[in-house]
Amino acid sequence: MVVTKYCLIIIDLLNDYLDDRDADQVRRLVQNTNSLISAFRRLHLPVIWVRQEFRRDLSDAFLEMRDKRIAIAIEGTPGAQLHSGLDWHSVDPTIVKKRYSAFFKTELDQMLMEFGVGELVLCGVNTHACIRTTAIDAYQRDFRVILAAECIGSYDEEHERVSLDYMNGKIAKVATVSQISRTLSAI
Repeated sequence: MVVTKYCLIIIDLLNDYLDDRDADQVRRLVQNTNSLISAFRRLHLPVIWVRQEFRRDLSDAFLEMRDKRIAIAIEGTPGAQLHSGLDWHSVDPTIVKKRYSAFFKTELDQMLMEFGVGELVLCGVNTHACIRTTAIDAYQRDFRVILAAECIGSYDEEHERVSLDYMNGKIAKVATVSQISRTLSAI
């Protein structure tokens, strides 16, 4: 039996992306994500944080942001910081990304190789954009992908549903926090 090393990747749980959402929804998202973080840490499995951040002049932002002058997740602002309720440690690897995918022009590939990872568990927002493109890019790199059902979300419910329908059973598996925790406890 081949044992796969798991890695938890938490994407864009930033103040700017969570502040406008329902407070109870955010609380559940943070609590469920923290539960998974605890499960990974108990087993000394890697937890990688990914956060989007852009310059004030938007020169490093993607086209829509530049074209429409959308200033969100700006470096040095509270909005670009991880939600304060998350169990982030200063020693946790943290990647700054400039596009939807956590793989695009980042050191994520190298980190995963160094950790000896074969399977990724994804948490974060937005399911239809950053989660989906990261999952697809992971799959293209031959990683098995699990989407933590209670730890992902989107401001666009319809696009989230379509994205989950597209990914589940093809490029990723949607699983609950308890299912993921049981899988981890069996390794």
